[in-house]
Amino acid sequence: MAKPAAAQANHVAHPPRAKAPPTLRPDSESESEEITVSSEKSAPIKFDSRPLVMPTRAIPPSEEDPDGEPGGSASLLAGPRNVKPYIARRGEQYMNKEQLDHFARILQTWKRDLMVEVDRTVLHMKDEAANFPDPNDRATQEEEFSLELRTRDRERKLIRKIDEALKRIEDGSYGYCLETGEEIGIKRLEARPVATLSVEAQERRERREKQYGDRDDRYR
Repeated sequence: MAKPAAAQANHVAHPPRAKAPPTLRPDSESESEEITVSSEKSAPIKFDSRPLVMPTRAIPPSEEDPDGEPGGSASLLAGPRNVKPYIARRGEQYMNKEQLDHFARILQTWKRDLMVEVDRTVLHMKDEAANFPDPNDRATQEEEFSLELRTRDRERKLIRKIDEALKRIEDGSYGYCLETGEEIGIKRLEARPVATLSVEAQERRERREKQYGDRDDRYR
């Protein structure tokens, strides 16, 4: 006997559900641990092999010397550039003619470089001089000029010290401490060719300055 049409429609609209796959159960504790560890594994960590580059500060043109070296003015105030160390021979007399000529060349080169910096600042201030309508711009320009003038004043004082050192080379007193008469030393003079005190005398003077506030730049 044929089934009713409605029963056939219900039979077609509702197909039988697929059976879920059987759940695998570990037979032992070791199999359970392996399943847990494998499920907890994450993707491998990738490291960036590129070198770390630290950001650097761009040096403005005012801090570069005419030869393109950064910090030209500051480095000249600290000491002369490119000093070739003097190699003393064994038993060589202190402050002989070769040594005096060596330091005379250093002082003259140092003075020439300082003079170039002074001239460069004068030209720079002439070129940059302008009457800005904005008060903030005028204040910024005046502050920059003030800093440059203070630096140039320090350089002029240093040039005077260099001239005094050249005179000491001529009279034969160069390289000896003005307080104790001891040898200042070639290494110290190469680092600071205008030095007039030995290391020990300089340290004593600095202690007195800290204690009494008596500063005298003539001996530096």
